[in-house]
Amino acid sequence: MEQVVPVYILSGFLGSGKTTLLQRLLDHWKNQGLRPAVVMNELGEVNLDGLLVEQTVPMAELLGGCICCSIRSDLSTELATLIKKESPDVVVIEATGAANPLEIVDGVTEISLYQKVELKSLITVVDAVHLLELYRAQQGATYRLMQEQIRCASVLLLNKVDRVTAEEAEEVTSVLRKWNAYAPILPTVRCEVETEKLLRDAGGVLTDKQLEEVEDASESFLHDEDEHTTGGTHTTHDHVMAYTHYFKRPVNSEEFEQFVKELPRDVYRAKGIVTFNDTSSRFLFQYAYREADFMKITPQGEVPDVAVFIGEHFSSSELRTRLLEMEGRTFVRPSTVKRSL
Repeated sequence: MEQVVPVYILSGFLGSGKTTLLQRLLDHWKNQGLRPAVVMNELGEVNLDGLLVEQTVPMAELLGGCICCSIRSDLSTELATLIKKESPDVVVIEATGAANPLEIVDGVTEISLYQKVELKSLITVVDAVHLLELYRAQQGATYRLMQEQIRCASVLLLNKVDRVTAEEAEEVTSVLRKWNAYAPILPTVRCEVETEKLLRDAGGVLTDKQLEEVEDASESFLHDEDEHTTGGTHTTHDHVMAYTHYFKRPVNSEEFEQFVKELPRDVYRAKGIVTFNDTSSRFLFQYAYREADFMKITPQGEVPDVAVFIGEHFSSSELRTRLLEMEGRTFVRPSTVKRSL
């Protein structure tokens, strides 16, 4: 089975602790015998944070601009080149603090159309002191951008909690929960966190053997799981910002078009390549602003059938259920797959 390369985005303002967390994640994966790679974005012309990463770790640098605007198109190219050249087991993108997360999500998922890449999670590191100051002022572009970075996160690291009082920590936590009702909140000092727990919350990297076990899961197994999911953590993984679905079988064109028309309003964009079982052509589809467009294509080389959905805390399991039904495949429990952002 071809391994899908998981991608994680690290978001947060300058000085929040993103690079410290990056180091911890890289050490964790290397200790597991995995080969991680990094995409580093800096507004300046020199990658100072990149100097802190070991030279043995493959790295792509995006300098002189913000990853989500002036050099966004370079992100897809650099990430695709890095994966093709280095064959990493996992990729981490450390974005500049000025980056809008949804734009980065859009850039990363673009690659899923021609490579086996899946956006796993957006981890936002929050400086407790800085957020408290911004929240109490409640004005300025920095305040609004921090809201976006928190709102889009699938996991929140509340860092530097040693620099606030217990009452202030409670106030900051309530702000995070108000802006993001779904993401787990992990209080930390110098981003010291149980890495396994962080990755469980964020959607861990699965080995080939684990992927095979997941794909072989049966309906009866799912039924047993459903009986024990009340009050569990499954809802955390179900509300996502992006969901990538790789098709294994063609689907009916009319059913798929109807499915796209009925996408929930929380899904802002969708795109992908799909093969229909009632026509000989493959199609590229785009969905935005409640409108869908289908275009016949003839891809060069091996291009997977895939659909990518981008939005705001929508239910990935509902989409996955519908798509697997169209394919005639068995639903796989989301808590094991963790394919969501």
